[in-house]
Amino acid sequence: MQGKQRFEQACQSGGPWILPSLLMCDFANLEREARRLEEAGIKILHLDVMDGHFVPNLSYGLPIVASLRKVTNLALDVHLMISDPHKYAPQFVDAGADCITFHREAVDDPRPLLRELKDLGIAAGLAFNPKTAIESLHDSMDLCDLILVMSVEAGFGGQAFDPVALTKLATLRAQGPKSLLLEVDGGVNRTTIGACRNAGADLLVVGSAIFKQPNYGEAIGQLTAAMGLPV
Repeated sequence: MQGKQRFEQACQSGGPWILPSLLMCDFANLEREARRLEEAGIKILHLDVMDGHFVPNLSYGLPIVASLRKVTNLALDVHLMISDPHKYAPQFVDAGADCITFHREAVDDPRPLLRELKDLGIAAGLAFNPKTAIESLHDSMDLCDLILVMSVEAGFGGQAFDPVALTKLATLRAQGPKSLLLEVDGGVNRTTIGACRNAGADLLVVGSAIFKQPNYGEAIGQLTAAMGLPV
């Protein structure tokens, strides 16, 4: 099983789904981190790829995705915060990505790359920053399996959750195709996760609220309870 099939299977259990952002994991023990998250009931891992150009930070790239693919069968959701997604996205597919999301702000026309990702057999998504209008997505939404609503400006650490994301989630939920998955990333924690879910988010990317806790299972349970769902 690979690509879109693995991603879709991970999303069949009814949701919502909490996606740990591996940017904050212990990279010296990557396989152990994956196992801990599997044991905590996680189905999808979120990988933030930053190039130091489209965003001011530099994170990790193809080797981390490929290494994770070797040690886990969890779905890999790769968020490309890079200037030239057309050039590199196919390489991330080869490395083992099951879903790739790239930024609307990084391309003039997202449709060719969305089509290419679908032809390569993975789920395809568009991300957009808080200052970017929803209208910029309208001509591409029919090709998206998911849309990632950023609740902070991509690539900048330590930002507060921007509530404009809640308005955008609610608008997309009301106007978008029923099959469209909505993802939110940035400042999602026990305080904000309930509002994100109520606004229509299906996929909730969480970093410090998981990785800064000693017990991942307990942290995920607390986040689940904060959404008003049974643990």
